[in-house]
Amino acid sequence: MHRRQFNQHLQRSAIALALSPWMNAIAATAEKPRAWHINPFALGVASGRPRAESMVLWTRLLFSDEDRAAATETLRVQVEVFADAALKRRVQKAQALTNDARAHSVHVHLQNLQPSTDYWYRFRQGDALSSVGHTRTAPAPNADVQELRVALSSCQHYEQGQYIAHAEIAKQKLDFVLFMGDYIYESSNSQYAIRKHNGEEPKTLQQYRDRYEQYKRDPMLQAAHAAHPWVLMWDDHEVVNDYANDQDRQYTDPKQMLLRRAAAYQAYFEHQPLLLGPDVNTPANMRLYDQLSWGRLADVWTLDCRQYRSAQACRDPVRGGGRMVVQCDELNDPNRTMLGNAQERWLTEGLSQSKRQWKLVAQATQISSTSVPAPVGRSYWNDAWDGYPEARKRLLQTVVDAKLKNVVTLGGDVHCNVAANLRLEPNNPQSPTVASEFVTTSITSRGLGEKPSALIRESNADLLHYRSDERGYSLITVTPEDVRCDFRTTKFPAGSEASLKTQASYVVKSGKAGPQAV
Repeated sequence: MHRRQFNQHLQRSAIALALSPWMNAIAATAEKPRAWHINPFALGVASGRPRAESMVLWTRLLFSDEDRAAATETLRVQVEVFADAALKRRVQKAQALTNDARAHSVHVHLQNLQPSTDYWYRFRQGDALSSVGHTRTAPAPNADVQELRVALSSCQHYEQGQYIAHAEIAKQKLDFVLFMGDYIYESSNSQYAIRKHNGEEPKTLQQYRDRYEQYKRDPMLQAAHAAHPWVLMWDDHEVVNDYANDQDRQYTDPKQMLLRRAAAYQAYFEHQPLLLGPDVNTPANMRLYDQLSWGRLADVWTLDCRQYRSAQACRDPVRGGGRMVVQCDELNDPNRTMLGNAQERWLTEGLSQSKRQWKLVAQATQISSTSVPAPVGRSYWNDAWDGYPEARKRLLQTVVDAKLKNVVTLGGDVHCNVAANLRLEPNNPQSPTVASEFVTTSITSRGLGEKPSALIRESNADLLHYRSDERGYSLITVTPEDVRCDFRTTKFPAGSEASLKTQASYVVKSGKAGPQAV
C-alpha cells in the first residue's frame, strides 16, 4: 500500500470510529488543546480482544474538581500506536469522541495490524498524555505456532488482599491475560477486609462506575493491563452474588433485576477493552462469549455462564442462589442449561469443527464434581456445573461424539487451584476421561477452610489437585507437546508475603486426556 493510500485509509478509519454506533458520538466542533490541571488518565490504559490484524484499546477520562467543566463536554481523544518501546516509529494514529453518556470511556478498534507483532500505544487529550501500554496481536490463523503463554486469573475482591499476583503477571512474558470473572465485587465482608470499598453496594449505573473506578486505580492492576492484552469474561459479582439470568438471591422482581443488570453491564463495558457494549434495544443483554484462534496451535472459547443460565436447582424459598442440595430431582431436568440454548449450539458447532491441535474451553467456574456424601445420597453445590449435570453431560458428550482430542477446560470462581479429570460420569473409573480441567485460585478472595476442602478432596477421585488455602493465578503454557499449568500462589491475605511461589505443576500430554503431576 502506498503512503498516500495508507494515510487515506487511516483518515477513513478515524472517521468510521467517530461515527460508529457503539461510540454514541456526536459531532464536535473544533476545539483548542485543553490545558488540564490534573491528568485525566488516572485509570490507566488497557488492550484486549487480540486478533491477527486488530486490537481494542481502552482508557477512561476522569475529572478533578478543577477540570469539572470538561465533564459535560464531548471530548476528542487521540491514540498513537508505535512499533517500538521508545515511541519513535509511529505506525497508526486515530481518534475517538466520548462523552458522559459512556462515562468518558474510550474504545478504539485498531485494524490493519501485523500478526504476532508487539505494539506500544498511548492516549492524548489536550496537553495530557496517558501512560504507555504494550500489546501484542495474535498469530495469523494458519501460522505454525510453537507456544502460547496465558495468565489465567479471576476473583479479585478489593477488600480481601493486595494485587501482588497482578504485579507478577505484569512482569511475565505472556501472550494475553485470561480473566474469568469477578473483576469487581459488589459485596463486602468486614471480617476479611484489609482495605475498604468506597460507598455502598452498587445497584445504579453511577454506583457501579464508582466501584470500577476504585478497582482500576490500583497500580498493580493497572500494570497488568498496561503490560498485556486481556481476554475477559464475567461471572456473578460484576452484577450481584449468585445471580442467574434474571434471578437473584433475594427473589427481586425480574424486571428490577434486569434494570440492575443493565446498569452493571454498561459499567462493565465502560471499563474494559471490549469492542461492543450492551444491546441498544435491550440494554440488559450483552454478548460477551467469543472465540479466538492462536495459529494452528489452539482454539480458545470464552463462555458466559451467568447471563443465559437456568436458575439454580432446588433453591431455598427464602434465600436463593447457591447452596448444597440433596435429593434434588430438578438437577436431572434435561431442559436446564448453564449456557443457554443458543450459546450451547454455538459451542457445539465450534468444537466439532475445530481443526486446531488444542481446544481450550474457558468458562467462569468448576466443571468437575465437588459433591460430598450426605446421610441420603450425595450433596451437590448447585451454583457450579454440579448443579447443571445434564448441561455438563451435553458439553462432554460433544467431545466424545466429535472424537476430539486435547480438550482442556479453564475456570475460576471457586477460589481453589484444581487439576481434574473430566468424565461423562464424574468420579466413575469405568467412565473414560475425555477432557482435562484446570481451575485457578482467586487473586485475593478468601477460599474454603481446610476441613471442607479435605472432605471434597477425599470424596472426588477425579480431583488430582485441590487446594483453596492460597491466592494467586495460574500460568498456562501451551505447546504442540502439552499444556502445562503452574499454580502461582501466596498466603492469604495476598500481600502478607512479598512474592509468589509455584504451589504445584501439572501437564496434559497431547493425545492423552487427564492432567499429570510434574
